[in-house]
Amino acid sequence: MKFTKMQGLGNDYVYVNCLEENVENPSEMARLVSDRHFGIGSDGLILIRPSDAADFEMEMYNADGSRGEMCGNGIRCVAKYVYDYGLTHKTIISVETLGGIRYLNLIVENGKVTQVRVDMGKPDLHAEAIPILCEAVSEECVVDEESVLGGECTEDHEEEKDCRKVIDEPIVVDGMEYRITGVSMGNPHAVVFLEDLKDLDIEKVGPKFENHERFPERINTEFVRIIDRETIEMRVWERGSGETLACGTGACAAAVAAILNGLAQRRVKVKLPGGELMIEWEEETGKVYMTGPAVTVFEGEYDVQD
Repeated sequence: MKFTKMQGLGNDYVYVNCLEENVENPSEMARLVSDRHFGIGSDGLILIRPSDAADFEMEMYNADGSRGEMCGNGIRCVAKYVYDYGLTHKTIISVETLGGIRYLNLIVENGKVTQVRVDMGKPDLHAEAIPILCEAVSEECVVDEESVLGGECTEDHEEEKDCRKVIDEPIVVDGMEYRITGVSMGNPHAVVFLEDLKDLDIEKVGPKFENHERFPERINTEFVRIIDRETIEMRVWERGSGETLACGTGACAAAVAAILNGLAQRRVKVKLPGGELMIEWEEETGKVYMTGPAVTVFEGEYDVQD
């Protein structure tokens, strides 16, 4: 199997051109190639496929083999791959994902893509869409004991109230209380604001968040420190992959959460262990835009065992 190793801010994936290659069991293949001792070494596997709805399809798997809806760093590398390898000559392309179709503006220098600006769409803040199980529901809401959300708003009331949104809400994880803001960027995120990230034992607390009972489909968790109203710092525990050097959708979710909580302006620089992303949440359109690099590391062939 021919592959290309690529990375966006150190968030690395193995990419396979499935216009030419066939991957029979992508979930198992993701586990094999992601192993950093016995495989290629990556945060997961991304397959580039043809699409009836867009220019290309991105099929993404985490290091544990689970299917991911969307990957911000990964989709920038998809854009670089399809342009640099001549699969398209367009500098504005569309890519189909499980989280919806994304539109990308490719920044080209000397015939190669160096940066990509991604239209990440509108964030979804509703708890049932993320999903996050609600612990408290407004008295005006219609409570349905059988609902996993603990209650549902009436249709008229939903337009007026934020009772289905999780913004600066307390949660107890491993005996300690945190405050979370829930955001879906096509995949689920819980954003936690902290004063210090250096001493955070993310290997301990990350899995506790990921598998907490309030997150029925598990969760990506962003631990964020506010530097100023234009700059934030972030560490991330990704669902199915653990701590990574960067997470594009997570950076978008962190910026949205910071703005919702009145901590940042609508254009924010997000500093991650692997580098920086620029995130902008347009007030007029409601869309989030992410701009960052995409890098090819190496090419190779992986011996697929029968």
